[in-house]
Amino acid sequence: MKWLKEQFNHKMEHLRWSKLKKTLKEHGLALLIIIVAWEIIEDVLFPILFIWLGANVHPSFYAGAPIAWILCLHWLAVPLMWGLWIKITNKKKKKLDNCCEHDTLNT
Repeated sequence: MKWLKEQFNHKMEHLRWSKLKKTLKEHGLALLIIIVAWEIIEDVLFPILFIWLGANVHPSFYAGAPIAWILCLHWLAVPLMWGLWIKITNKKKKKLDNCCEHDTLNT
């Protein structure tokens, strides 16, 4: 239960106003939008997708809905989307340090 609470708090840390302002100031609006959009995808759209798949494809997909809330993929998705954005817009790459303060995986 403690691990779940830590995971929830970690997810909410990315949406704190002070963290959003710091990201906006350091990296611009594009990265801020990418981070917020990914959190919405990860916490809203993935569970909805798994619930829909559970209802229409196979009931075992229902297991994916709570996993989507627990699993943290922004450490991979945000840098990939940021790199794609830089490539599409042909801007110089800003160094993306500590977009997420993951020291180690929580096990």
